[in-house]
Parts: sequence; structure tokens; C-alpha cells
Amino acid sequence: MDSYAASVSSFFKRLVAAVDAIDPDLIECDATGDMVTITASKSGAKVIVNTQRAVNQIWVAGKSAGVHFSQQPDGRWLDDKGKGLELGAWVVECVRDASGVTISL
Repeated sequence: MDSYAASVSSFFKRLVAAVDAIDPDLIECDATGDMVTITASKSGAKVIVNTQRAVNQIWVAGKSAGVHFSQQPDGRWLDDKGKGLELGAWVVECVRDASGVTISL
């Protein structure tokens, strides 16, 4: 497994575990290969996190936006537009916006 795949796998495992720790009446998680879909149970709002292997990125759809993250030499995942968004923090913010629930990553 290359470093990109290993890093993505690690992040996805942490994300799924964080969502699974929350009451499924509030949010649910569906992980299928290269995509994790988090659904707010009451509203049906979704946050979608998926890989883009061709460009070694992780893309996040949430808060009515699509943000692309690239892994930095120090291991952090930052947005590719230079806004200073960090992957884990952005996913937490998107999940909170969709469901009112704060997950711990």
C-alpha cells in the first residue's frame, strides 16, 4: 500500500469510528471503498468524503461546497486553494452543520 492509500485508509477508519460512536438516531455512516457518506438522520443532509486517486486528493462535499484536500509533506491534509482548511476540522464542521452533532476526529 502506498503512502497516499495508507493515509486515506487511516483517515477513513478514524472518521467511521467517530461517527459510529454517535447515536445512529442522530447521524449514520456508510463506507464503501473510496467513499464515506455521513447522513443526518433527521434532516437527511449528507456529507460525502471521497478519494480522488488520480490526483492523490480527498474531496469533501458539505456545507454547500466541495473542497479538495492534498496531503502536505508534514502529513497534514490542507485544502488546495490555500484557505488554510484542514481536512479533519472541515469534516467536523460539515457534520456539525448538517446534523448539529460534533464528532471527534
